[in-house]
Amino acid sequence: MSTNFPDLLDRLCFRYPSSLVDAIVEHEPGRRLVAVRNVTGNEDFFPGHFPGAPVMPGVLMIETFAQSAALLLLDPLAGAPHASVYLRGVDDAKFRRQVVPGDQVRFEVTRDRSRRPIERIRAIASVDDQVVAEAHLLLVVVPDRVRIDPTAKVHPAAQIGDGTVVGPNVTIGEHVRIGRDCEIGASCVIDGWTEIGDANQVSPFVSVGLAPQDLKYHGECTRLSIGSHNILREFVTIHRGTAGGGGLTTIGDRNLFMAYSHVAHDCHVGNDTIFGNGATLGGHVHVEDFATVSAMSGVHQFCRVGRHAFIGAASAVTRDALPFARTVGNRARIYGLNVIGLVRRGMAPDVVSKLRHAYRYLLVSKLNTSRALRTIEEDPTLACPEVQYLVEFIRTAKRGVILRRASRKPDDVVAED
Repeated sequence: MSTNFPDLLDRLCFRYPSSLVDAIVEHEPGRRLVAVRNVTGNEDFFPGHFPGAPVMPGVLMIETFAQSAALLLLDPLAGAPHASVYLRGVDDAKFRRQVVPGDQVRFEVTRDRSRRPIERIRAIASVDDQVVAEAHLLLVVVPDRVRIDPTAKVHPAAQIGDGTVVGPNVTIGEHVRIGRDCEIGASCVIDGWTEIGDANQVSPFVSVGLAPQDLKYHGECTRLSIGSHNILREFVTIHRGTAGGGGLTTIGDRNLFMAYSHVAHDCHVGNDTIFGNGATLGGHVHVEDFATVSAMSGVHQFCRVGRHAFIGAASAVTRDALPFARTVGNRARIYGLNVIGLVRRGMAPDVVSKLRHAYRYLLVSKLNTSRALRTIEEDPTLACPEVQYLVEFIRTAKRGVILRRASRKPDDVVAED
């Protein structure tokens, strides 16, 4: 994501008619920013300040501080909301020396204290490492009201939170509820009894909350609930539930749905999952936290995908995919523990080791599944919540679990892990 600094400056209320910031030379998103201003003899504010001896006015030094602070506070790289900034006060302002044509002024602004919506900013200006001005600024960050493109069709009864941007040709239905600071891309359709949380990014041509693709559905009031901080890329489709499946489709927080992925009716997706391009869930599927369903893979209806599971590309999953494991192929088979994914997620090495040994009982030993589960439970060296979750996941499976190994030798699978 890039930052459009000129656009952010337009959100500083009552600013000077032109930008006083020439460039950003240092930037720590959300914490600190350094801007520069090259002062030349043809500035439009020099006439009258003062004839024959031009000096940059102190009030414009404060204005440059305010513009730099606005860039810091509104930067989307730091998760800033769509908002406007108002300068509410200046404390302890000191002007150490005059700023004249030929000076390059370095404006450094740092967040001092924050008590929303008020931000306190420490500002220092220097020329050739000599401080020329300093001050504390008090600014108020006010979230924007909803911005709706004139070509969008939004039902008057729909509820849209502050800071949300609705793009061109979007259609939003009567029963839709959208939270704060969302971005709804061009030509999206959001309909039905749909609730969307805060800070979601919905790309163009996404279809959310429409009727399920189920012949048993006859227009009942069923719902779709989507959490916060999700990313829905182009042409993603998510359908609401059916009366026979509980009437609810749910999506958690911080999930990434790549282009053309599909979530069918009555599915339940947890948090921090990744769906590759074209990944598809049939009806009534449960996908648990941190799972990955890779591109062009399909999960059969009523199946489960366990926590931290990895479904490889172009796989057909017709039984429950085990947690912490790699499941790949058409029809899908298991390829051992997803060690790389677990390490990336920060799982402790001793837990990874225990899961590795548990999978050896399941995949390599001569034990059948029931005896392998009893052996895992009776082994005190494997005791941890993750291993117990794995055991319970297998025991509660209604469609069975994928425990059929790949065509390679089992020893090769374990050794690769």
